[in-house]
Amino acid sequence: MQFIEALKLRSKLFFLFVLITIGLISVGILGTMHINAMKKNIDSLYFGSLVPVTELNDIMQTYNNSLSTTVYKSIKLEISPQETILKMKNAIQKIEKTWSSYEAHFKRDDELQYVAYTETEIQNINNYFYKIYTLVKTGKSLKNLNVNHLEKKVSFMGSVLQRLINYEVSIAEYERRKFLKNYEDTIKYLGVFLTLIIIAVLIISYYVFKSIQKDHIELESATKKLKRLNKKLENVSYTDVLTGLHNRRYFNHVYEKELKCAKRSNAYITFMMIDIDFFKQYNDTYGHLEGDYALKSVAKVLKETLKRPSDYVFRLGGEEFGVLISETDESNSAKLAREICDAVRDKELKHESSEVHKYITVSIGVVCCIADKALDDEVLLSRSDEMLYEAKESGRDRYVITSNVSAARPKSIEEELIA
Repeated sequence: MQFIEALKLRSKLFFLFVLITIGLISVGILGTMHINAMKKNIDSLYFGSLVPVTELNDIMQTYNNSLSTTVYKSIKLEISPQETILKMKNAIQKIEKTWSSYEAHFKRDDELQYVAYTETEIQNINNYFYKIYTLVKTGKSLKNLNVNHLEKKVSFMGSVLQRLINYEVSIAEYERRKFLKNYEDTIKYLGVFLTLIIIAVLIISYYVFKSIQKDHIELESATKKLKRLNKKLENVSYTDVLTGLHNRRYFNHVYEKELKCAKRSNAYITFMMIDIDFFKQYNDTYGHLEGDYALKSVAKVLKETLKRPSDYVFRLGGEEFGVLISETDESNSAKLAREICDAVRDKELKHESSEVHKYITVSIGVVCCIADKALDDEVLLSRSDEMLYEAKESGRDRYVITSNVSAARPKSIEEELIA
């Protein structure tokens, strides 16, 4: 195997490919040698047995359903004479055509006598139905037709055809056994030959892969370094650890993408800036553990309220949250903001230090507009911040919404202190 050791990695893989290809071609050649015999068996099984059975069943169904049903309906005056004539004519012609097709198939000597007998019975019952057909065609009523006699004839014809079907089925079983015998022989030959090829391929492949393994030492070293780097990248998560919401880093990524998408389609885009009212006082009163619980509770409300795949909820920092939604107009955006305010309040998280309510509440600044090319990337953030200030200024525990996306005005010192 020194020859394999001397080959480069690409040459080794090519050599393995050629080896497997030769093995497959060999199996294909062996299979081709037996395929013609198998094909003859399949043809005999399918065309010699299956098709005749289908044709005989078709004739039987035509007698039982098409012809008999048509006569019954004509007797009960459920169909017109013209419709009766047409359906009976088509059914009888179909039976004669199907029988001619059946007779054209290969017939064994022991089958010919019963086939001739069946043909005679078919002619007899067809003549019977032709008489009924003639009565209807000449305008005579079928009310006096002996239904029992009709049923006996159809039943007898069914038994005649069924015996012929049973014979064809028995022939099919014989052909199947014959086919399976040839199939098993072919499988045995293929199995032996394929086993030899597989053993040869496995032996050579072992030496090829053993040689390739040596060539992978440097690749493994590089892979380990990449894994360490990937581990570090995994630690840089897009998720806020405390609340389970998207963090500010993910917001910076999504905001630009969603805004560009909305601009391309001139769609509605909404941004909400959400702040927990008097959260500093809450932390001072109840401690940071309870403060963390409050943040989680507000985050849960946001998740439960905003469930669409296109709704993005972020923890932007501290007690500040952000919501970015698309294809939602001003009315529905206002409805969502109101639901958030109500749901947070309904959590009934006690807040004795709040100047607004005995429970924790939130204030929300909402900007909703149709994005166009003129829309400044930062205006949604600045205007939502202004609306948040107005919500706080007007009493908190509420939302303020605007569709005006003109440039935001600078904040006063008072506004900065309130925020």
